[in-house]
Formats: sequence, C-alpha cells, structure tokens
Amino acid sequence: MTSAQVDTENVPEEGYERGLGSRQVQMIAIGGAIGVGLFMGAGANIAKAGPSIILMYALAGVVIFFIMRALGELLLYRPVSGSFAEYAREFLGPFFGFVTGWTYWLMWVVTGMAELTAAAIYIHFWFPEIPQWVSALVFLVVLFGVNLISVKIFGEVEFWFSMIKVTAIIGMIVIGLGVLTLGFSDAGDTAAVSNLWSHDGFFPNGIGSSLMTLQGVMFAYLAVELVGVTAGESENPEKTLPKAINTLPWRIIVFYVGALLVILSVVKWTEFSAGESPFVHAFGKIGIPLAAGIVNFVVLTAALSSCNSGMYSTGRMLRGLAANSEAPRAFGKLNARKTPAVGITVSVALMGIGVVLNYVVPEKAFLYVTSVATAAGIWTWMMILVSHIRYRAAVDAGRLRASSFPAPGGALFSWVALLFLIGVTCMIAYDKDARICLYVAAGWAVALGVGWAVLKSRNPQLTERPDVEFEKVG
Repeated sequence: MTSAQVDTENVPEEGYERGLGSRQVQMIAIGGAIGVGLFMGAGANIAKAGPSIILMYALAGVVIFFIMRALGELLLYRPVSGSFAEYAREFLGPFFGFVTGWTYWLMWVVTGMAELTAAAIYIHFWFPEIPQWVSALVFLVVLFGVNLISVKIFGEVEFWFSMIKVTAIIGMIVIGLGVLTLGFSDAGDTAAVSNLWSHDGFFPNGIGSSLMTLQGVMFAYLAVELVGVTAGESENPEKTLPKAINTLPWRIIVFYVGALLVILSVVKWTEFSAGESPFVHAFGKIGIPLAAGIVNFVVLTAALSSCNSGMYSTGRMLRGLAANSEAPRAFGKLNARKTPAVGITVSVALMGIGVVLNYVVPEKAFLYVTSVATAAGIWTWMMILVSHIRYRAAVDAGRLRASSFPAPGGALFSWVALLFLIGVTCMIAYDKDARICLYVAAGWAVALGVGWAVLKSRNPQLTERPDVEFEKVG
C-alpha cells in the first residue's frame, strides 16, 4: 500500500481506552513545555550565555512552534498513537518508521534517566545524606506503578504535576515583578531590569557562546511533541489537539521568556552556575521564608512529571513498533486495564541504567543523558518535518486529502525548522562536552541497521507498509 492509497478516513482502532479528557490533554501539553531543561538546565545555559539566553529560548521556541504546527497538520490528517513513527513509515518508508519509533523510544528512556537524576539532586536539598541513586530508584518504582494502573490515572497524575508547575511559575513571575517594582526582600536593593545588560552586556561571552547553548535549550523543549502520542487515547482529538498546539506560543512566552526575564532582572546572571536551579537560587536570595524549599519542590515535580510522561510514551511507541512487526510481538499486548504493560516494564528496566549512572558518576550523569536525549529528540523532530513536507507535496498533487488543521505557510516553515535543527546538530559536534551523544548516535545507528537487516531477512514483507493490527489480552 503506498502513501497515496492509505485510507485516511478510517483510522484503525488501536484498542486503547480513550481516557484522556480535554483538560488532561491541555495540561499535558502545557506541562510538556515546562521541564527539567528549564528548571535545572537553564543554570548552565545562563552561565554560558548570560542574559542573551532569553533570546535563545525565544528563537528555539519559534522553531518548536513550526514543528508542532507541522505535527498538528499530520495529526488531524490521521490521528494515531505513536504518530511520529507512523508518519515516517507512511511518507518516507518502513525503514524510517522503524528508526524513528526506536529512536523516540530511546529518547524517552534516556530522558527518564535525566529526570531521575535531576529528581535525586533535588532531594539533596532537604536530605543531603541520602545517596543520589537511592532517591532515583524510589521514584522509578513509584512512577512505574502509576503507569501500569490505567491511562486515566496517568492523565490525572500528569494533570496535577503540570498544575503545580504552571501555578508555581506564574507565582514566581508575580513575586519577581513585585521585587522589581516595590523593592521588597533582600534582593530588592540590586534587582533591576538593567541587570539584563549592565554586566558586560546582553551577550557577555559573545554571540558564538550564546548560539552554542542552543543544544541545551532544545533539550528544554523535549516533550512538547507528547500530545502527538496521546492522539490514540484522547476523547476528542479533532478539538483538543489543535487547541493544545495553538496555545504553545503563549506557553513559551510566559514560562520561558517571561520567567527568565524576571529571574535575570532580579538576580544578575553572574551569580548562576551549572548544577543548580536558577529558580531555587533566585528565590533563596529573595529571602522569602521557605521560598527556596517550595521552588525546589516544584522543580522536583517537574522532573517526576517528565519521567512519568516518558514511561507513558515508551510503552505506546513499542506497541506501535510491534504492530508493524518491528519489535517483539509481546510489546503489542495490552493488559486488562488497556495499558501496554510489557513495553512499559522493559522501558522502566532500562531506565534503571540511570540509577546505576547516579551511583557510578553522579556528577556527570545529567550531562551525559541530556546530550543523548537531545540528539534523539532532534532526529524525531526532523522526521516530523520531513514527513510534513512529503505530505504537503502529496496534498498539492491531489493524492491525499487536506488536513483540517493546515500549518501556516505550507511546507515553507518546515524547511526553515529543518535547517535550524541541522545547524544545532553541527553545534553539538563542535562542543567537546556534548559530542559524546554523536558517538552514541553512531553506535545506535549501527545497531538499528543490523536490526533492520535481521528483520528483513526474517520478514521480506517489511518493505511494504503492513495493515496495522493490535493484539489485546485481558
């Protein structure tokens, strides 16, 4: 079956429970834009770029919106769980679907390791005597249980995690504005908007150093595409998905640009460093009783929220691969609660490597895993963009029906975003600290190539797009 012949009017029933309501999808989308990359990773980025980091987050945010509008057009053309791999399979061929599915799975496994590492670091704020690996292990087990129960429980937990993050950031912005305008607290004497340029300028380390932070900035946006994975379990994807995507610019303006503008005005950029949350540092300096502890709790929930989402998405991605004979058939099974328990279990077991890293190299664990996750995320975004470009070409040629949620500018902005991502990849290759992810990517590519060759030898039909069938038990 070619892409031109796909029956887009009849999306296959995947067997999932459509248990994610509008409020949960909206909050998952909002929460996906607020993660540990902002709360913790921003510290290292501020130290490298100074106040210009605000511009870097804004620039990356524009590109992320282009990616999400491209994804939105594809989702409303054919809303399926595991969408990125399915679209790559349809528009680029089975091999690209195979690579994208497994790479997105790897991204979330590695991101889960990063979030567990961050959560363990945050626990040190209150309990410095607890080993980092112990905290990581406890969180891993608890979130594993949440994901096995049902998608409704996952959605509800994610809703409240996201609600905490949103409420807290808005509160931080309001308090920060109060410090700037009213001058209260210990930070009031030095807080000023002029902090954005009065300490060696807006680009204190040069434009080149600022651009080099884009790799870390892009990690902060990983998970915004998670709404695409929820398509198969949303109650009304035709309404909830466009709304979730169209509000993305406001989320970026408020939660990234707005929050960093306030933080860097209240506290001069030279006081921030890698390995600590700039939000915890800023509110510790403001001196509000318990503020630093409250902010630390918020960033802890942000890390757990992202890890929770990772467990959710890995199980769905493995199930999509199994449905196309690209993963063991056992991954395609649902348990009695309609969750892909086998796929989740295997993914969580591999996330346990993050616990080991926290035991062996606790000071390097976060850097290593975030670099690998960023490379995998960039590949996924590239596949979304290329699939969208191919889809628009098919629509323009009259081979496929138009989506009800077309991306502005057609394929133009997808090309712009694609070139941007290629540029970020080149920056990763130039940075000696982040370059390790490209070595991992090369090894991963070899493993996938070998895996594909073995699959083709056992099943020659893989060169054609199979009809999607899902096996259910219980």
